[in-house]
Amino acid sequence: MSKAALRVGLLFGSFNPIHTGHLILANFMATHTDLDEVWLVVSPQSPFKVGQQLLPEKDRYTLVQLAIAGNDQLRAVDVEFSMSKPSYTVDTLDELHRQYPAHHFVLLMGEDNLAGLPRWKDSAQITEQHEIYVYPRTGAEANPIARPGLRIVKAPLLDISATFIRESVRTGKSIRYLVPTAVEAQILSHRYWREE
Repeated sequence: MSKAALRVGLLFGSFNPIHTGHLILANFMATHTDLDEVWLVVSPQSPFKVGQQLLPEKDRYTLVQLAIAGNDQLRAVDVEFSMSKPSYTVDTLDELHRQYPAHHFVLLMGEDNLAGLPRWKDSAQITEQHEIYVYPRTGAEANPIARPGLRIVKAPLLDISATFIRESVRTGKSIRYLVPTAVEAQILSHRYWREE
């Protein structure tokens, strides 16, 4: 990767699985804002989703890699895999700054998560040290309060649910167009979320 300083958007998620909605959002942020790249940070376990049934982290990471293959502005990141669990955003940001000190990291966040930000570990540090680009989410409070470092981005609103995709796979229904072809092939060939 180039040593040049980049403006990098960070899209955190369990990606269980990654789907078309994630990809359209990530690509929109990389091509319609001032960001140079968007990194999809695969989280082993969210502190807000403890107990949720997840595919193993390496399988979810592989699905992300398959999904973004050929797009130089998107990158899969597994930085949290070697960190203590559950992973906290502030710790991941610190680690990314340590590994890539020249880069400027911007947090990408859905409107639905913005209200809960004050409950995040060291949320004041996050908001003081990082810009946050907020994108719309179905059912979220409209028009978040404007403040320094917060930018509202009118990205396409796509209400695609990973839960719906998992349930479709479990019941033998099609997930075509909900996920990239390579992701669909991987899910089906490895029988993810299928009852044995």
